Amino acid sequence: MSRTLSRWLFAARVPSVCSSCRSKFLDRRPFSSTTIRAKPTNSAFNDLLINAAQGTTPQTPPTSQEGGLTFNDSLSASPSNTAPLQELSDVMSSYRPTRSWDDNMHHLHVYATKHNTHITLTNPERGALISVSTGIIGARKAQRGTYDAAYQLAAWVMKQIPQKGQDRKWYKDLKRIELVLRGFGPGREAVTKVLMGSEGRDIRKKIVRVTDATRLKFGGVRSPKPRRLG
Repeated sequence: MSRTLSRWLFAARVPSVCSSCRSKFLDRRPFSSTTIRAKPTNSAFNDLLINAAQGTTPQTPPTSQEGGLTFNDSLSASPSNTAPLQELSDVMSSYRPTRSWDDNMHHLHVYATKHNTHITLTNPERGALISVSTGIIGARKAQRGTYDAAYQLAAWVMKQIPQKGQDRKWYKDLKRIELVLRGFGPGREAVTKVLMGSEGRDIRKKIVRVTDATRLKFGGVRSPKPRRLG
Protein backbone atom coordinates (compact mmCIF):
# COMPACT_ATOMS: atom_id res chain seq x y z
CA MET A 1 0.00 0.00 0.00
CA SER A 2 1.40 3.37 -0.97
CA ARG A 3 2.09 6.08 1.56
CA THR A 4 -0.44 8.48 0.04
CA LEU A 5 -3.22 5.89 0.13
CA SER A 6 -2.47 5.00 3.75
CA ARG A 7 -2.66 8.69 4.71
CA TRP A 8 -5.96 9.04 2.88
CA LEU A 9 -7.42 6.03 4.68
CA PHE A 10 -6.18 7.38 8.01
CA ALA A 11 -7.84 10.76 7.45
CA ALA A 12 -11.09 9.26 6.16
CA ARG A 13 -11.58 6.40 8.63
CA VAL A 14 -10.52 8.06 11.89
CA PRO A 15 -13.24 10.53 12.90
CA SER A 16 -11.37 11.75 15.98
CA VAL A 17 -8.73 13.51 13.88
CA CYS A 18 -9.32 17.25 13.74
CA SER A 19 -9.89 19.02 10.46
CA SER A 20 -6.53 20.80 10.60
CA CYS A 21 -4.70 17.48 10.82
CA ARG A 22 -6.78 15.99 8.03
CA SER A 23 -5.84 18.87 5.75
CA LYS A 24 -2.20 17.90 6.11
CA PHE A 25 -2.86 14.47 4.64
CA LEU A 26 -5.21 15.30 1.77
CA ASP A 27 -6.67 18.28 -0.04
CA ARG A 28 -10.00 16.57 -0.81
CA ARG A 29 -12.94 15.57 1.33
CA PRO A 30 -13.26 11.86 2.14
CA PHE A 31 -15.30 9.96 -0.45
CA SER A 32 -15.69 13.11 -2.56
CA SER A 33 -14.05 14.48 -5.68
CA THR A 34 -14.63 18.11 -4.70
CA THR A 35 -11.57 20.12 -3.78
CA ILE A 36 -11.71 21.97 -0.49
CA ARG A 37 -11.94 25.69 -1.14
CA ALA A 38 -10.99 28.44 1.23
CA LYS A 39 -13.76 30.70 2.49
CA PRO A 40 -13.85 34.11 0.81
CA THR A 41 -12.69 36.91 3.05
CA ASN A 42 -12.92 40.65 2.93
CA SER A 43 -9.29 41.51 2.42
CA ALA A 44 -9.86 45.23 2.94
CA PHE A 45 -11.49 44.67 6.32
CA ASN A 46 -8.82 42.14 7.34
CA ASP A 47 -6.07 44.61 6.47
CA LEU A 48 -7.82 47.21 8.60
CA LEU A 49 -7.88 44.80 11.56
CA ILE A 50 -4.18 44.06 11.16
CA ASN A 51 -3.30 47.73 10.92
CA ALA A 52 -5.37 48.49 14.02
CA ALA A 53 -3.61 45.74 15.98
CA GLN A 54 -0.19 47.00 14.87
CA GLY A 55 -1.04 50.64 15.57
CA THR A 56 -0.67 51.82 11.99
CA THR A 57 -3.06 53.66 9.71
CA PRO A 58 -3.70 52.61 6.09
CA GLN A 59 -2.95 55.25 3.48
CA THR A 60 -5.86 54.36 1.16
CA PRO A 61 -9.30 53.92 2.67
CA PRO A 62 -10.83 50.66 1.35
CA THR A 63 -14.36 50.58 0.03
CA SER A 64 -16.44 47.54 -0.81
CA GLN A 65 -20.03 46.42 -1.00
CA GLU A 66 -21.06 42.90 -0.07
CA GLY A 67 -24.39 41.28 0.73
CA GLY A 68 -26.43 44.45 0.76
CA LEU A 69 -24.18 46.12 3.36
CA THR A 70 -22.29 49.27 2.50
CA PHE A 71 -18.73 49.65 3.74
CA ASN A 72 -17.42 53.17 3.27
CA ASP A 73 -14.98 54.40 5.87
CA SER A 74 -13.69 57.91 6.22
CA LEU A 75 -10.19 57.18 7.47
CA SER A 76 -7.73 60.01 7.41
CA ALA A 77 -4.62 59.43 5.33
CA SER A 78 -2.63 61.74 7.55
CA PRO A 79 0.49 60.06 9.01
CA SER A 80 -0.06 61.99 12.24
CA ASN A 81 -3.24 60.09 13.02
CA THR A 82 -2.44 57.81 15.98
CA ALA A 83 -5.91 56.43 16.80
CA PRO A 84 -6.38 53.35 14.60
CA LEU A 85 -8.69 51.64 17.11
CA GLN A 86 -11.03 54.62 17.10
CA GLU A 87 -11.02 54.58 13.30
CA LEU A 88 -11.76 50.85 13.36
CA SER A 89 -14.72 51.54 15.63
CA ASP A 90 -15.97 54.21 13.25
CA VAL A 91 -15.66 51.86 10.30
CA MET A 92 -17.50 49.04 12.06
CA SER A 93 -20.28 51.45 13.01
CA SER A 94 -20.60 52.38 9.33
CA TYR A 95 -21.95 48.88 8.55
CA ARG A 96 -25.65 49.54 8.18
CA PRO A 97 -28.24 47.45 6.32
CA THR A 98 -29.74 49.22 3.37
CA ARG A 99 -33.11 50.82 4.11
CA SER A 100 -35.94 48.84 2.60
CA TRP A 101 -39.08 50.25 1.06
CA ASP A 102 -41.28 49.16 3.97
CA ASP A 103 -39.54 51.15 6.71
CA ASN A 104 -42.52 53.51 6.97
CA MET A 105 -45.16 50.78 6.89
CA HIS A 106 -47.72 50.27 9.64
CA HIS A 107 -48.76 46.76 10.70
CA LEU A 108 -52.23 45.45 11.45
CA HIS A 109 -51.86 42.26 13.51
CA VAL A 110 -54.77 39.83 13.79
CA TYR A 111 -54.24 37.06 16.35
CA ALA A 112 -57.15 34.64 16.03
CA THR A 113 -57.42 31.71 18.44
CA LYS A 114 -60.35 29.44 19.19
CA HIS A 115 -60.97 31.34 22.44
CA ASN A 116 -60.48 34.98 21.46
CA THR A 117 -59.45 37.42 18.71
CA HIS A 118 -56.87 40.17 19.20
CA ILE A 119 -56.38 43.09 16.79
CA THR A 120 -53.36 45.39 17.12
CA LEU A 121 -52.31 48.31 14.94
CA THR A 122 -48.63 49.28 15.26
CA ASN A 123 -46.52 52.11 13.88
CA PRO A 124 -43.35 51.52 11.82
CA GLU A 125 -41.34 51.31 15.07
CA ARG A 126 -43.68 48.48 16.20
CA GLY A 127 -45.27 50.60 18.90
CA ALA A 128 -48.92 49.77 19.56
CA LEU A 129 -51.42 52.42 18.48
CA ILE A 130 -54.60 50.36 18.98
CA SER A 131 -54.69 47.02 20.82
CA VAL A 132 -58.08 45.46 21.57
CA SER A 133 -59.79 42.09 21.91
CA THR A 134 -63.39 40.92 21.81
CA GLY A 135 -63.89 41.74 25.49
CA ILE A 136 -63.95 45.45 24.69
CA ILE A 137 -67.27 45.11 22.83
CA GLY A 138 -68.93 43.28 25.71
CA ALA A 139 -68.27 39.64 24.81
CA ARG A 140 -67.91 37.40 27.86
CA LYS A 141 -66.55 33.92 28.46
CA ALA A 142 -67.34 31.57 25.57
CA GLN A 143 -68.74 34.40 23.44
CA ARG A 144 -65.23 35.75 22.89
CA GLY A 145 -64.29 32.90 20.60
CA THR A 146 -67.28 33.18 18.28
CA TYR A 147 -67.36 34.44 14.72
CA ASP A 148 -69.90 37.17 15.50
CA ALA A 149 -67.76 38.67 18.26
CA ALA A 150 -64.73 38.82 15.99
CA TYR A 151 -66.76 40.42 13.21
CA GLN A 152 -68.14 43.11 15.53
CA LEU A 153 -64.66 43.76 16.92
CA ALA A 154 -63.14 44.17 13.45
CA ALA A 155 -65.93 46.56 12.39
CA TRP A 156 -65.42 48.57 15.58
CA VAL A 157 -61.67 48.81 14.98
CA MET A 158 -62.17 50.04 11.40
CA LYS A 159 -64.21 52.94 12.78
CA GLN A 160 -61.78 53.70 15.59
CA ILE A 161 -58.66 53.89 13.40
CA PRO A 162 -59.62 57.14 11.60
CA GLN A 163 -61.14 58.67 14.74
CA LYS A 164 -58.23 58.00 17.10
CA GLY A 165 -55.69 58.64 14.35
CA GLN A 166 -56.99 62.12 13.66
CA ASP A 167 -57.13 62.95 17.36
CA ARG A 168 -53.53 61.86 17.89
CA LYS A 169 -52.19 63.18 14.55
CA TRP A 170 -50.83 59.83 13.27
CA TYR A 171 -53.59 59.01 10.78
CA LYS A 172 -52.00 61.24 8.12
CA ASP A 173 -48.90 59.02 8.21
CA LEU A 174 -51.01 55.87 7.80
CA LYS A 175 -50.38 55.35 4.08
CA ARG A 176 -49.23 51.73 3.83
CA ILE A 177 -50.32 48.83 6.01
CA GLU A 178 -49.11 45.25 6.25
CA LEU A 179 -51.80 42.81 7.36
CA VAL A 180 -50.28 40.12 9.61
CA LEU A 181 -52.54 37.12 10.25
CA ARG A 182 -51.73 34.65 13.01
CA GLY A 183 -53.75 31.63 14.04
CA PHE A 184 -56.69 29.81 12.46
CA GLY A 185 -59.51 30.78 14.80
CA PRO A 186 -62.92 32.03 13.62
CA GLY A 187 -61.67 35.61 13.87
CA ARG A 188 -59.31 35.11 10.94
CA GLU A 189 -62.13 34.84 8.42
CA ALA A 190 -64.25 37.42 10.24
CA VAL A 191 -61.60 40.14 9.99
CA THR A 192 -61.04 39.29 6.33
CA LYS A 193 -64.76 39.67 5.62
CA VAL A 194 -64.81 43.06 7.33
CA LEU A 195 -61.83 44.30 5.33
CA MET A 196 -63.47 43.18 2.09
CA GLY A 197 -66.79 44.77 3.06
CA SER A 198 -67.99 48.33 3.35
CA GLU A 199 -66.61 48.75 6.90
CA GLY A 200 -63.02 48.32 5.77
CA ARG A 201 -63.23 50.32 2.56
CA ASP A 202 -60.82 53.05 3.69
CA ILE A 203 -58.34 50.69 5.37
CA ARG A 204 -58.42 48.19 2.51
CA LYS A 205 -56.95 50.76 0.12
CA LYS A 206 -53.88 51.15 2.31
CA ILE A 207 -53.01 47.44 2.62
CA VAL A 208 -50.04 46.60 0.39
CA ARG A 209 -48.96 43.27 1.88
CA VAL A 210 -50.56 40.28 3.60
CA THR A 211 -48.38 38.04 5.79
CA ASP A 212 -49.15 34.78 7.62
CA ALA A 213 -47.25 34.71 10.91
CA THR A 214 -48.76 31.52 12.33
CA ARG A 215 -46.27 29.68 14.52
CA LEU A 216 -44.96 26.37 13.25
CA LYS A 217 -43.62 23.78 15.65
CA PHE A 218 -40.30 22.11 14.86
CA GLY A 219 -39.58 19.36 17.34
CA GLY A 220 -39.79 20.49 20.93
CA VAL A 221 -41.38 18.67 23.85
CA ARG A 222 -44.23 16.23 23.51
CA SER A 223 -47.67 17.75 23.05
CA PRO A 224 -50.20 17.33 25.86
CA LYS A 225 -52.70 14.53 25.61
CA PRO A 226 -55.79 15.78 23.72
CA ARG A 227 -58.91 16.04 25.80
CA ARG A 228 -61.64 13.64 24.71
CA LEU A 229 -65.19 13.93 26.02
CA GLY A 230 -67.52 10.97 26.01
